[in-house]
Amino acid sequence: MTDHPHQPDLGLYVHVPWCVRKCPYCDFNSHGLKADQRLPEKEYLAAFEADLEIDLKRVPDRAVKSLFFGGGTPSLLSVETLDHLLEIVRQRLELAPDCEITLEANPGALDRDKAAGFRQAGVNRISIGGQSFSPAKLNSLGRIHSPDETRQAASTVASLGYASHNLDLMYALPSQTTTEALEDLQQALQLAPPHLSLYQLTLEPNTPFHHNPPQVPDDDETAEMEQVLLAALTQAGYRRYEVSAFARPGHRCQHNLNYWQFGDYLGIGPGAHGKLTTANGVVRTVKQRQPSRWLNGHGGAGFLSSEQTPGSSDLIFEFMLNALRLIDGVPLALFQQNTGLPLDALQPRVNRAIDDGLLIDHAQRLQASPLGLRFLNDLTARFLPVAA
Repeated sequence: MTDHPHQPDLGLYVHVPWCVRKCPYCDFNSHGLKADQRLPEKEYLAAFEADLEIDLKRVPDRAVKSLFFGGGTPSLLSVETLDHLLEIVRQRLELAPDCEITLEANPGALDRDKAAGFRQAGVNRISIGGQSFSPAKLNSLGRIHSPDETRQAASTVASLGYASHNLDLMYALPSQTTTEALEDLQQALQLAPPHLSLYQLTLEPNTPFHHNPPQVPDDDETAEMEQVLLAALTQAGYRRYEVSAFARPGHRCQHNLNYWQFGDYLGIGPGAHGKLTTANGVVRTVKQRQPSRWLNGHGGAGFLSSEQTPGSSDLIFEFMLNALRLIDGVPLALFQQNTGLPLDALQPRVNRAIDDGLLIDHAQRLQASPLGLRFLNDLTARFLPVAA
């Protein structure tokens, strides 16, 4: 591995693991609250401050370019708690003047008072988990909000002076037709979100949907559905800049771009992942996954679950897994900058992918071709570590 003087942009991810009810398709580290269970906000604040304080030693004198509160359902937090969390961050880290601060929200957990309070606290971007505008499809997904609540949340956020907001939508839902998927998208477009994320429903391991799978569209139906939706988004003026992300000019998600460009980020909270570039290479961290263990981390058990330094082969795969999701790809020079590896480590497999039509033949960029984007899993698999 070469010397690694370059430090990528730095983001901060904060995980809030609780939600009202866990959805059957969700494989995130989220935990539904029991009927009589309160949100442990005071305990969360104390653990957050202690967890962050430890990680600060890893990032001396580095400004944070983006901050993302994910979950779970971060919008369940009170405005006071969110304000306190941001104050803790500001006291200990330098935030870039244009720092993007995103908070994920479920429509049923974001009224006008909360949305206004989050904005006043410093959040400048909201991501709304709408998923569908069909009551039947929402019910099949285990969602507990209504289409009207999604419309109200999007309208409220748009009226409060947020710099941007995102609306999540899913397709290839149980028994969904292309006509139904397009109707969902058209209703989302009527709300004119500056950013729209369009995700295909996947049956992830260790989820109820994986163990008891619903009837979902087959591969051909899903491919047709995707093409119809992509055409509608393009016609509506959205630019696809990542496999699942669409934005109007000036509204790309900076935090996620940092992930896809193999930037650095601290991960604070239960199960949060971090990636940092050090003099000795890239270091990956994972925090205690169980909320109870993480909450008690400052009692002596510690917050860290694991810390690893990926080898060269792993870094190649991780870089390409992220970078090739971007429709325009990334500058070839970014590989060396953000991995510390020489281009020679990558070039032979890149050349073969170009020969097979999966990468565009470009001297200065790594970019999937239309065929490569269609078969992205096959393309990225070409960069998996090779067994010795």
